[in-house]
Formats: sequence, structure tokens, C-alpha cells
Amino acid sequence: MPAVPIATNVQESRAPSPVSPVTIIPPCTAAIPTYGPDCAAKTLEEFDGSSTKGPTVAALVLKDGTVMQGYSFGAETKSISGECVFQTGMVGYPESLTDPSYRGQLLVLTYPLIGNYGVPSQDELDPLLKDLPAYFESNQIHIAGLVVGQASAEFSHHLASSSLGDWLRREGVPAIYGVDTRAITKRIREEGVMLGKVLFPTSIVGASEYTPSGDEEEVSALLSDYQNVAWIDPNATNLVAEVSCKEPKLYSPPAGSEFKRPDGKTVRVVAVDIGMKYNQIRCFVKRGVEVLVVPWDYDFLSEADRMDGLFLSNGPGDPTTITVTIERVKKALALKKFPIFGICLGHQVFALASGAQTEKMKYGNRGQNIPCTDMLTSRCYITSQNHGYAVKAGTLPPNIKELFVNANDGSNEGIYHTELPYFSVQFHPESNPGPRDTEVLFDIFLSTIKRCLESGKLAGPVEFPGAEAAQARRAQREQWERELASDDSDKSGRIVKGRRIRKVLVLGSGGLSIGQAGEFDYSG
Repeated sequence: MPAVPIATNVQESRAPSPVSPVTIIPPCTAAIPTYGPDCAAKTLEEFDGSSTKGPTVAALVLKDGTVMQGYSFGAETKSISGECVFQTGMVGYPESLTDPSYRGQLLVLTYPLIGNYGVPSQDELDPLLKDLPAYFESNQIHIAGLVVGQASAEFSHHLASSSLGDWLRREGVPAIYGVDTRAITKRIREEGVMLGKVLFPTSIVGASEYTPSGDEEEVSALLSDYQNVAWIDPNATNLVAEVSCKEPKLYSPPAGSEFKRPDGKTVRVVAVDIGMKYNQIRCFVKRGVEVLVVPWDYDFLSEADRMDGLFLSNGPGDPTTITVTIERVKKALALKKFPIFGICLGHQVFALASGAQTEKMKYGNRGQNIPCTDMLTSRCYITSQNHGYAVKAGTLPPNIKELFVNANDGSNEGIYHTELPYFSVQFHPESNPGPRDTEVLFDIFLSTIKRCLESGKLAGPVEFPGAEAAQARRAQREQWERELASDDSDKSGRIVKGRRIRKVLVLGSGGLSIGQAGEFDYSG
């Protein structure tokens, strides 16, 4: 099925936008500059017991010269730098901030109100995974800094144990609010993702040790009272090595819930942790699977005789930096011994190991309402996503086909092998945060493992539910079109079940309310 969206989320070779004089955009007047560390807002007199000290005014500086001031509500220990990206999700900030895929990024949340339901307890452990936190996707915040329009001074939720600001301060992560996040989003959509900094006054974090030069001098002169730092591009480093586990760890399902092999042993999946979210482990264990999580550079081929499937997790950064993992996956493909499933960065690693190429996107896809079209059934799914790189569909080898395509920008969202049980998706079927529409992909992977175990070999490609029926419907429609092609009558209208329909009478009981059909999108 051909993809027909307008592809705009790609890097373009064009002249940069005209450079305007550097000015400082002050904090938005709509924001309340009295965010306190407790549930309720504080007055100016309550800040450090001083009647003159208000919230710290920090500065967000983008590589293109944009400077915006905002109020600090996170850690104030040092100025930081990272890649500035935006995310359009309306909920789920505890999960997003702990997603390793955001490592080193300045995250701009486009939803206008953040923090209103607080943060769950970090001490409460997952009843299924035992030693992992129940409500987070890793054991720490991975973003470099947080930028929001308005941070709620009050929070209310039955799971909340602290405010968002308190959590950020405990983790040492800076955050600012009172900036125009829609303006930042529009800038990134027009110019592409760019590096950014969050700078704090020298009176709070100390003098700057960085000496700017060239185009930075004008900005530095305007912000002479702020601690400046060097530009840091997180994608230039191996971020996976920073977030991956350090040694293998086995997670087993509860007794009595095991997914058994024909010989009675529990099915084991080896999961390569290249930035793995905890909910991916949950999705396997709650299905009765034994999961051996291994580091990114672990020789998982040494487990080939003790594993029934290979899983490649999500993760941060440029996929081409983890050549060790790519080479091992390439050997696993050639081994033809077990099914393979990849998600997000794992999808890109699978594509690279298959001989395809990846590219950096203009501004990426980060949100929880991103539509993807199943190329086998034509069905559209709403997905959760977080990535800045994509597989170049035009470079796929003949035995690798597109499985999903982004309905917004036409980028690749999934691939499958036409002869062997290998497949991967760019989006996050495990959600957290986001819709669970595609979590069935875990079931498809496990049913593929079961089929291969029962047959004693890699029994053909992955079988996707509904694919054969959809192909039969397409074949029938094509047959009707051929039969009606010789019809000399009016060719207008549409062919439905072998008949040409030109007019339709609609009988209704009144219009729908706006709320029944409306869904907000904060991507600018």
C-alpha cells in the first residue's frame, strides 16, 4: 500500500533563516513566579525567609541565538547544555523523564500545564519485577533539563508523594517555567532540533569557566551575569554505554504463570539493554516469559543455545555509534536460530544489521498520539514515540519490507523479514506513557517463538493477524476494478463490493458535539 503523507520531518539543505539582533525574551507574564517546593504556592516573603528574594530567573539559550528567560523550579547547581527537543504528550512526565531515550536532551513539554499530579514514590517496588520501581521507566531522570510553560504549584493524585520540583531537585536536574513553549516548538519545527543551554546566575552557581567566541560573544555579553558552558551535542557520544545495565540480570515470571516450551522449560528471551524501559521487561514477564537483560556490549551469542528469542530494546542517540551491537545482531541474523524483535533504537539496529541506513530527522517524533499505518492491513494505530533518527526505507534490502509508516510525515515506523521471523517497530508498543493499542506486538513475538519451538526450526516469517484477510480484500477489489474497467458508463464514484456507488443519502439525528470528535495536539 503506498504511503501518501507529506514528508516534512526530514533534514533539509536550505539557507538558514535571517539572523535577527539578539534580544532576551523575559518570562511569560501568564506564569506565576511563586512556585514553592511544597504543595501550595509561596509568596515572595517565604522564599528563604527574605522579602527581596524571588524565584531564580534562569535563561534558555538556543544555538540559533534565541534567548528566553524563565523561572527555575528544579536544581540550581550548575548551568547545563544539551539537545533541545519537544514532546507533545499531555500526561506521563514521570515515565518520560526516566526514559533513557531522552538521555542528554533539554526536553520541552508542549502541554501548557505540568506537575499538577505530582510524582509517585520512588521507594515503592514493582510487585512483578520485585527490585525495580513501580511507576518509573528507569532508576533515574535522564533528561539534561526540563522546559515547561507553567509548572503547577499544587499537585493532587492518590499515588503522589512529592512535587515535580522536589523530585527534580533531588535528582540534580534543572528546570524552568514561564517560557513560551509554543514559540520554541515552532522554531524547532522550522529550523530543526538544535543545541541549547540552561544558564543560571553566577551569584548562585559560581563564575563561568567557559570563554565563548565568534557568534556567541553577543549572547554572552547580554548574559554576563550568568554562568556560561560549552555546547554539548549528546549524539556525538555513545549514550547507550551510559544508560545500559552493567551486568546481566534475570527476571522470572511468578510460579504458575510461566510460558512453557514443549520440553517443559520456561521460554527465555535475551533482551539487549541499549536504553531499555522497565515496562518492556514487565510486558514479557507478565506474559510468563523469563527475561535475561544483558548490557549493550555483551556477547549475547554465547547464550544462543539457552535462548528462544532475541529482543533489542529502545535507547538514546545515534544508532551508528554502537557498532559492537550492530555487528553481533548481524551475526544473529545469519545464525537463523531464534526469532528477533526490536523497538525504537532496536529497530534501527536491526535495520543497520540488515544492510539498511538510518538518518537524523529534522525534529523527530516525540509524543503519545502519533498515527502509524500498518502496511499489511491498512489499519492505523495511535502510538507513543520518542526518537530523533529514522530508518531510510529506500535503503532496505529486497528481503526486508516496510511494516508500518508514519501517517504524518511518511517516515518508516517498522520493518519485517519476508522469509525469517525477524521484525521491529520504531514506536513504543509497551507505552508508558501512551496508548497500549500496539502492545499486541509482544504477543505476536511470543506466538512466533512458540511456532518455531514446536516446529523445531525458524518456520517462515512472522504471521501478523489480519494480514491475509486484508490481502484477500485488496485482491477482490482489484478484480472488481478490472471487471468494471470495460464498462462504458460514467466512471465517477467508488466501487463497493463490485458495484459502482455514485450517490449516498445520509440520514442523521443531529450534529456531533465538538467534544466527541475533538483531540488537541500541542505540537505547534
